[in-house]
Order: sequence, then structure tokens, then C-alpha cells
Amino acid sequence: MFSNRILNRTILIVSFFSLFIAFSPNPENNPTEVILSNEILNYNFDVTQIVDPNSNSKLPFLENSYIAFKEAIAFKESRGRYNAVNTFGYLGKFQFGSSTLKTLGIYNSNFFLNSPELQEKAFLANTKRNKWKLISEINRFTGSEINGVIITESGILASAHLAGPGNVKRYLRSFGSKDFSDAYGSEVSFYMRKFADFDTSFVIPEKKPRVSLD
Repeated sequence: MFSNRILNRTILIVSFFSLFIAFSPNPENNPTEVILSNEILNYNFDVTQIVDPNSNSKLPFLENSYIAFKEAIAFKESRGRYNAVNTFGYLGKFQFGSSTLKTLGIYNSNFFLNSPELQEKAFLANTKRNKWKLISEINRFTGSEINGVIITESGILASAHLAGPGNVKRYLRSFGSKDFSDAYGSEVSFYMRKFADFDTSFVIPEKKPRVSLD
């Protein structure tokens, strides 16, 4: 059942983005450039981490990986569109607010909206920041059950992207009695369930990450 959920999610993600076309390592700083829907993105980790070592295929080994995690969130937030702006002014593929962007060192919203690379880096940086803020909750609540949902690190981090780490702390510490709902009705409890099955161990906690285009 668990593997079927992962497989179905992976198929949806791959189908939506028309598959990854190629991988190209950058010799200068060892990132991986991925051609995704005709856009080159820099994910900043080794290709061997996302390609099935038991396969000759160069297609990405999404399964429950960090890439699958962030692309699933992106699909939920904006259908994966870098140029998306919602009715409340949240920006880009991952729907960032201007205050969060400023926290990450990004002050030009228009430039951010037109830079896929910056958006990818911002998501990773913000996830690192949220993991640092919620590390105690991750250690305390992972594996427990709240409102019928097994709490996982990926569920906590996805919920923090939706609601902010403060609201996630309140949800967990109240054992689900203090839920958060955004203007569109998405709740922490929904994100805890929907994004529970991913491996986010790749994300290293960082107190004050900053984003820039080098």
C-alpha cells in the first residue's frame, strides 16, 4: 500500500513535467543541471543521488526523494508554474510571500518571479530554515499519530511551507487541536497526511540561510 502511494505520486509528478530530458553535471561546482519542461534548473547535488543505480535509464529516480517532495509541493501550490501569482500576491512555483523572501535575502519580487533558478534555491533554503526551527518537534513527534496521521519529517516540513513553523509547532504541541487553515482552506493536518511519505534527510538544518545567484 505504501509503495503504491509513492508510485502513483511519482507517476503524476513525472507525467505533469513531461519527464526529465537529460542530466548534465557542471564541472565547476558539481551541481546537476536538469532540463525540465525546456527550463534548465540547478538542483546542487550529485546525479547519483537521483538516478536508480540498478537501472541503465537516465530518467530520474524520484520515488520518495527530495525532488519528488519539492515537485509534489510545487504541483499543489501552483501546478509547478514559475510565473504563478495568486490572488493574495504569493509568488512563483512554490508560492512565496514577500516577507519570507526578505528573510532569505531576496528583495526584488519581479526578478524572483522571472528566475527559476532563484526559486529553486529559495525553496531549499527555506526548507533548511524550517527544519532548523522545527528540529525539536521533528525529534519529538516523528512516528507518533495525530488525528489519524503518522507524523513524519517530510509532513512537518511541508506543513511549515504552508503555515510557517510557528503554526506547525502549535498544531503538534496541541496534538492537533489547534489546526491552521490558509485563505484557500488548506490545513496543516492535510499537509501532514499528503506529504508524509518522502525522504527529506537531504535537507540540512540552517538557522539563517541566504539565497543568491552566484
